[in-house]
Amino acid sequence: MVLLDTDPFLNELTKLYENNRESGTVWVTLKRSTLKPQRKRKPEDTTDAGDTQFRCLVRATDGKKKISAALTAKDHQRFQMAYATVLKAHMDSLKKRDKKDKKEKKGAPATKAGGS
Repeated sequence: MVLLDTDPFLNELTKLYENNRESGTVWVTLKRSTLKPQRKRKPEDTTDAGDTQFRCLVRATDGKKKISAALTAKDHQRFQMAYATVLKAHMDSLKKRDKKDKKEKKGAPATKAGGS
């Protein structure tokens, strides 16, 4: 799984939606995470162990390709607006649901099969 920044993630997500336009599915999950930046630290340097900032981990896959991004709290609002734009642009290929005829009214009381 590739961990990307927000803008490259949205670009790759757009490509996933375009590749699966005719047939296929794209799954997107969002999850709270305690990811920390990868850096080399000395073993005795544990001063910020209690200072954990939560991030939002966003993952997307089409079954073949997996991408992910980690969002900070300050990037979250901008990402949600850009993500909504991507979703609106690719929602046109959804299938319409078949509506069933409603012969029975919802408010009609049901009759019981027993006598008094």
